[in-house]
Amino acid sequence: MSASCRTCRTFLRNLSFAAALALVGAVSTPAWADAPELAPRTKIRLTIMQWMPTKGEYVPWALGGEFVVSETGAISVPVIGTVTVGNLDKAQLAAEIAKRLQTKIGLVEAPETTVEIVEYPPVYVVGDVTTPGEYKFRPGLTALQALAMSGGELRETSSGQSRDNVTLVGELRGIDNAQLRSNARIARLQAEMSGAKEITFAPPLSADTALVAAIQDQERIIFSTRANVLARQSKSLSELRDLLEQEIRVLEEKVKGAEASIEAAERELKGVRTLVERGVAVASRQSDLERELTNARANRLDFVTAIMRARQNISEATRNLEGLYDNRQAEVASELQSEQATLEQLKLKRATTERLLLDELSATEGSAQRDEQATSFVIIRRGDGKIGEFPATETTALMPGDVIKVVVRRMPIMSEPPVARSTDPQPGQASQ
Repeated sequence: MSASCRTCRTFLRNLSFAAALALVGAVSTPAWADAPELAPRTKIRLTIMQWMPTKGEYVPWALGGEFVVSETGAISVPVIGTVTVGNLDKAQLAAEIAKRLQTKIGLVEAPETTVEIVEYPPVYVVGDVTTPGEYKFRPGLTALQALAMSGGELRETSSGQSRDNVTLVGELRGIDNAQLRSNARIARLQAEMSGAKEITFAPPLSADTALVAAIQDQERIIFSTRANVLARQSKSLSELRDLLEQEIRVLEEKVKGAEASIEAAERELKGVRTLVERGVAVASRQSDLERELTNARANRLDFVTAIMRARQNISEATRNLEGLYDNRQAEVASELQSEQATLEQLKLKRATTERLLLDELSATEGSAQRDEQATSFVIIRRGDGKIGEFPATETTALMPGDVIKVVVRRMPIMSEPPVARSTDPQPGQASQ
C-alpha cells in the first residue's frame, strides 16, 4: 500500500512540474526562436579571390580579413561600406558582398567570395550553478553540457553555504602531513637540546610509510649537518687556542734570551766604562754597547707585549668556545618553543576542519533524505531583433549568444502516513 502511494505522489509531482514548464513555454515569446547563424559578436573571416586569365591563377584581394558582427547585426567592409547581416547565412552573406563589389567596382563577373566563422559568440550560464559566467560556444553544445562546463548544480548545505567536501578532505590531509613534519622537527630539536647522538622519533599512529620515512630522513640530514657545523666551529676555536699557547711558549723563550743578552751587555758595558776612564778604550765603543743594551731591552719589552696579547686572544677564544654551545642551546630552545606552538595551532585547525567536514556530511545526508531535487533549464535567446525566453531540456541544443538559466527546485518528500491501528474488538474478544 505504501509503495503504491509513493508512486502516485511521484507521478503527481512530475505531472505538476511538466505542467509548469508547459505554462512557461506558453507565455514565452517568441517560443523556441532560432538565432541567426551569424549572430552579433560572431567573428568571421572574409576571403575575396578573382581569376586572372593573364596569370592563370586566382589572386586574393586586400579587402578580405577578419570582421566581427556588431550588436546591430552588421559588418563594415572596405569599399562597399556597411553590410547588414541580419538572418543571412555564410553563403548568402558571401553572395551579397560579391554582388556589391561587382556593382561598386563595375566588374564583368563577381569575385569569388567566401565567409568562414572563426569564433562564435559565447554562451552565458546563470542561476543555480557552481561557477556562473561566460563560456566558449561550439556547435552541438547542449544545455546539459553547458551545466557541466559551469561546474554543475549548486549544492547548498543546511546553513545555505556551498561547501566542497573534497576541499575539506584535502585540507585535512595537508594538516596531517604538516603535523608529521612538525613532530619530526620537534624530535630533532629535542635530540639537539639533550646532546644525543641520534634522533628518537615517536611512531606515527596512521600515515603513509613512505612519507614518514622521507620526513625522518630529512630531519636526520639536518641533525647531522648542524652537528658537523658545531663540531667544526668548536675544533677551529680549540686549535686557535692551542696555537696561541704554543706562541706564548716561544715568546717566553725569546724573553729569556733577551734577558741573557741584556745581562751580558750590562757586564761588558761596565768593563768598557772602566777602560774608557783609564784611557785604554775609546768612547765610541762605550756608545755602541749602550745602543745594543737599549735595543735588547726594547726587544724584551716587545716579547712581553706579544705574550700579553696572545693571552688576551686565548681568553677571547675560550669565551667564544663556551658561548658557541650556549648560543646553540638558546637557538634550539627558541626553535623548539616556536615549533611546539605551531603544532598546537595545527591540532586546533585539524579539529575545526574535521568538525566542518562532519557537519557538511551530516547536512548533505539530511538534505538528501529530506528533499528531492528537480533541475530545469530556461534559454534566453535573441532572434528577429527580439529577445525570447523558453523552457529547455538537457538535450536542447544551444545557439551562439544564448543565455541559459539553471533553476534547481528542492521538493520535500512527503512522509508515509502512519498506519492506523484499529481499536475495535476483534471477533471472539469481549468488549471491555
